[in-house]
Amino acid sequence: MTTVAVILAAGMGKRMKSRMPKVLHPILGDPALLWVLRALPTELEAAIVVIHHGKEKVLAALESWRKEELLPCRVLTIDQGEPLGTGHAVRICAAELDRLKASRVVILSGDVPLIRAETVAALCTSEGSLLAMELPDPDGYGRVIQNLDGSLSTLVEQRDASPAEQAITLVNGGAYALPWSLLRPALHRLKNNNAQGEFYLTDAVADIASKHAIQVNFCDTEELAGMNSRNDQAALQASAQWRINTSWMKQGVSFLDASSTFLGPRVRLEQDVLIEPLVRMEGLVHVGAGTHVGQGSIIAGGEIGKEVSIRPYSIIEGAKIGNHCVVGPFARLREGTELQSNVHVGNFVETKQTLLKQGAKANHLAYLGDSEVGENSNVGAGVIFCNYDGVSKHRTTIGKDAFIGSDTQLVAPVTIGAGVVIAAGSTITGDVPDHALAMTRATLVLKAEGAIRYWERLKKKT
Repeated sequence: MTTVAVILAAGMGKRMKSRMPKVLHPILGDPALLWVLRALPTELEAAIVVIHHGKEKVLAALESWRKEELLPCRVLTIDQGEPLGTGHAVRICAAELDRLKASRVVILSGDVPLIRAETVAALCTSEGSLLAMELPDPDGYGRVIQNLDGSLSTLVEQRDASPAEQAITLVNGGAYALPWSLLRPALHRLKNNNAQGEFYLTDAVADIASKHAIQVNFCDTEELAGMNSRNDQAALQASAQWRINTSWMKQGVSFLDASSTFLGPRVRLEQDVLIEPLVRMEGLVHVGAGTHVGQGSIIAGGEIGKEVSIRPYSIIEGAKIGNHCVVGPFARLREGTELQSNVHVGNFVETKQTLLKQGAKANHLAYLGDSEVGENSNVGAGVIFCNYDGVSKHRTTIGKDAFIGSDTQLVAPVTIGAGVVIAAGSTITGDVPDHALAMTRATLVLKAEGAIRYWERLKKKT
């Protein structure tokens, strides 16, 4: 049986009060639509994403996820055009579903991000099912009416429900697995004779239920909660945060304050990682065993080795950090940074497109851009790698066992040999050979009692 997913992602999301398409609003750093796509099984024939509002941004996001290999299966898009309801959104996919030879269609919403992969997998093997949830207060939701055997009898919108039906607390979650042979004609029988003038998918589902058994599967409310407002977004993020952090604690990760720690769904942690409060990790992140991440640190993509110390308030953006390194506090490791083992990058040090080899150190107030620093070399306080001439970037290369004195400027392109010592306060504009001592320093001038004469001159002027 060929299964194709249809993901509804065309809505504007008026209550979000945003120029961004609703499905691109993030939960723990990843857009809602990416959460839904990631829940799809890899064996699907394809997924069709129905788009319209902000379609250029959605298409750009899908392309970037494809390049990053984040999509589990082939993803196609169809522009709904004028949005005429959920039934219309699925109906415009008919030609593509026929071309893909679909026999089962799984329908999901792109703004329902926390549906689990195992829930979607179960849908993708069903002959016909609907996800439903129990709500103590079902106000605003369509009610699920069941047959005596528990299968679906019909779906009733709240405004059309009788008092007895309104008392039902089992509501429609908006996720379905339906046979395409029955769904296709049901979609073409839809009428839009309602207050909204829309074609409702629920009418097609009820139509199918009159001919084919549709199982009603109960689901956690968290999995089927939609993102229709900023309040919803905050609630979904809180749910995702607790789900993720609880899972990691079960696997041997410690949180000093799990309620203030935000880990995205693509973060991977090994045993005995310790995370202090106010830490945020987003994107593709791997943290090795025994690593300690200090308070307030932000990691936006990156690979961190074993027994690393990330001291408080450090920022890591796509860097690769080897085992036993020390980073921070208040360090910033930008894209293209790689630290081999036992490297120290200290407070207020910024790196970009830089390799620090084993045992290298840059402990204080330095900028290292477009560079390579050799084994066991030391970069002193206040050192600047002057890599940009206003048009192009240039590289700085430092050999092993070099000592770069404080307040030195290395004007790239420049190569500093192995074992070199550069005196503090130097400006180096040319290559320095191995084991040389390099300095550029003005002559010290002393004038006896010159300070007294200086102040006297100033006082006379006033």
